[in-house]
Amino acid sequence: MDYRKLSEQVEQLSNPQRSDIFVREFRTAVREGMFDAADLPERVAYPKVYSRRGGEGGTYNKDYKDMIFAPTADFEAWFSDVNEQLEQNKRRPRLKPSFDAYVKGDLSFEEAAQRTRERMRASQAKGQKLGSGRAKATAGTGKVGRPKKTK
Repeated sequence: MDYRKLSEQVEQLSNPQRSDIFVREFRTAVREGMFDAADLPERVAYPKVYSRRGGEGGTYNKDYKDMIFAPTADFEAWFSDVNEQLEQNKRRPRLKPSFDAYVKGDLSFEEAAQRTRERMRASQAKGQKLGSGRAKATAGTGKVGRPKKTK
């Protein structure tokens, strides 16, 4: 039976910047019993290039523990599915609520109306609670509001 290293499989990814996610998914699949793999002692660097925060940090690489596995038909189907998912860019720009965005259908008016309704109810409940707390505080004195200033 032929065996393959995880590092060789990582090289076949269509998007090497997502290699860390692929290795994590691979380990999860092995843990769940989708296919068998065994650890190897050597460590391999991800092809992904990380950049440090801040202007002068530069770039660096991380490494992972290599594994050996038998590429079965189930694995090949799993790999093509995961590779396709990692190929897609999942980030969508955040749309700002505007008249045009609602008219085009980019934003759901019903969801926005529901969120607005919930926010207004919460605001009203907060005001009611605050007002009832003040009413309890002045209940024993018989006076409402602030005491008058004396000259």
